[in-house]
Amino acid sequence: EEGKTIDEISQWLEDNKLNLCHIFTVDDLNHLPRGGRVSKTTAIIGTLINVKPVLHVDNEGHLVPLNNVRGRKKALTSLVDQMEKKIVGFEDKNDTVFISHGDSIDDANYVASLVKERFGIEDILINSVSPTLGSHSGPGTINIFFLGNHR
Repeated sequence: EEGKTIDEISQWLEDNKLNLCHIFTVDDLNHLPRGGRVSKTTAIIGTLINVKPVLHVDNEGHLVPLNNVRGRKKALTSLVDQMEKKIVGFEDKNDTVFISHGDSIDDANYVASLVKERFGIEDILINSVSPTLGSHSGPGTINIFFLGNHR
């Protein structure tokens, strides 16, 4: 829309690829052992005490835990709290935020409302997670994607 050439777009992508933040939470820990993310014992105990991990993807593509909270609403709010920490200096570069969900549209809409309220970002695209990601993270997965100062 701005008339950029393919080379300019390619350069922008190269310059900003490590600023794409991907933060997510899952509703049920029992899917994470299948992908080797946590042990089966951790998944069982975590599920029993209602622990919800908040994770992100680092520069090498590894999943890294950011924090653990108890309860679904706290986990969803924590996604936006983490966004607030990482968005510093990039506030004006987030015209669009992306949210994906694993059969959890109400939770995705709740996160979208928090983003709109806290940052004033109106353009939020919500979509389903891919079957591959969904098989590793399970139903109830919520992901948020935005530009930040570091992954």
